[in-house]
Amino acid sequence: MSITYRPATTADGPALAAMGRQCFAETFSWGFPADDMAKHLDHSFGPDGLIADLARPDCRVQVAEEDGEVAGYLKLMPMDLPIDHPAGSLEIKQLYILTPWQGAGIAAVLMNWAAETAKADGAPALFLSVWEKGDRAQAFYRKHGFEIVGTAPFTLGNTVAIDPVMRRDL
Repeated sequence: MSITYRPATTADGPALAAMGRQCFAETFSWGFPADDMAKHLDHSFGPDGLIADLARPDCRVQVAEEDGEVAGYLKLMPMDLPIDHPAGSLEIKQLYILTPWQGAGIAAVLMNWAAETAKADGAPALFLSVWEKGDRAQAFYRKHGFEIVGTAPFTLGNTVAIDPVMRRDL
């Protein structure tokens, strides 16, 4: 397996949106009503979601690929979770790895990229929100220095989950 990493560009929008949509549906569809899932996928991975984010100067996305196929990505943006945070903190908005590449170390490489990028920007901390039922993801984040510091609502269609918010000081 030869994984390469690179910054995403706006031209990557359709491929990243398709990959993100697939990964999100595979990971979370069992936990939410189908109508809510469909609304969320259309919003988050449509023209007003990830594709629009790629055009923002304050959004950075690092892509992991194998032979030109997107295996995963991490989206890093200014903090916008409704929780107290130091000025200049950044938020990991999406860390998605498709099933065939899970366990291959891609998530750790992307997480290290996020921490290094945030440090270089002078960010005092990284934050993220993680699904309340995502025990595996929470364990991964704890392994990478994050701790739960609160909760925040996450709206998926008509469903509102109260998810843990995790923080890693830099």
